[in-house]
Amino acid sequence: MTYVSPGKGYERDSRYIATRITADGREGFPVRPGRYRLVVSRACPWASRAVVVRRLLGLEQALPMAVAGPVHDEDSWTFDLDPGGRDPVLGIERLKEAYLAREPGYDRGITVPAIVDVPTGAVVTNDFPQITIDMSLEWAPHHRPGAPELYPAELRPDIDAVNEVVYRDVNNGVYRAGFAGSQETYEEAYERLFARLDWLSDRLARSRYLVGDTITEADVRLFTTLVRFDAVYHGHFKCNRNKLAEMPVLWGYARDLFQTPGFGDTVDFDHIKRHYHLVHSDINPTGIVPAGPEPEPWLTPHDRAGLGGRPFGDGTPPGPLPRAERVPAGHNPLPGAGPP
Repeated sequence: MTYVSPGKGYERDSRYIATRITADGREGFPVRPGRYRLVVSRACPWASRAVVVRRLLGLEQALPMAVAGPVHDEDSWTFDLDPGGRDPVLGIERLKEAYLAREPGYDRGITVPAIVDVPTGAVVTNDFPQITIDMSLEWAPHHRPGAPELYPAELRPDIDAVNEVVYRDVNNGVYRAGFAGSQETYEEAYERLFARLDWLSDRLARSRYLVGDTITEADVRLFTTLVRFDAVYHGHFKCNRNKLAEMPVLWGYARDLFQTPGFGDTVDFDHIKRHYHLVHSDINPTGIVPAGPEPEPWLTPHDRAGLGGRPFGDGTPPGPLPRAERVPAGHNPLPGAGPP
């Protein structure tokens, strides 16, 4: 598969299926517990946002989840982790089948996260920025008791402003560096990435979280990039001015979130490394997956509590992960990862 266009910068294809699932069903898809299936890969940072938000809000029963394998080909993500290589609910081998059920001849990206309408087997949406916002707002009647407010009304302008620059320079910035087709476009992306990381370090040196004194949507979106930084972006994408572990404020912030229930317990370092190093064959033609870095440092003290803040505000942490959703043992350093 080819991700780099020689001589050109990287431009993400953002032609998503933007249909929304709403409480009032105004676009034809009302919120209904059990009607839809959230398809993710733990390798993908965009999908991982949805995994974290779903867990923080306690939507496991209302919005069941399918986990695709970490490696895909030009014909899309596959359900190779499931018995027989088929999702047990949708009955399909490849996510592409659900996209074609929605739009025959679909010719855009087969991306995760995607929410599939189980009765029809068709994708409803793959608009990943809106999916997590709607989990917070449209699915609110189905949140667990004690669920945090990840997108509180009074903070939305600030959250949106932070999300915009973090997406441009960091979330997508690592890809603009990694998939750059020229020295010039690479260096421009590299400089913007680290300038923004320095800006974030200054901001987070004074505040435990990005916006306000609790975890919000902004923290989720930054975390899923930071947790992949040393494992893949530093080397594989040439984002190598510093490792995350060499940026004290961001490293402490990322460990603080990793050790918060709902964040680190959803991370699969094995899937992350396999995806990037095997799928991006034009960047890593040998297909060798790095053995490191060791994940245990994610559990070292973060020393962020002194900044104050209340992770869940007036709410509570999520409970233990359902057994079926635990990250396999050896893929995550947290105690209790994988079935006992």
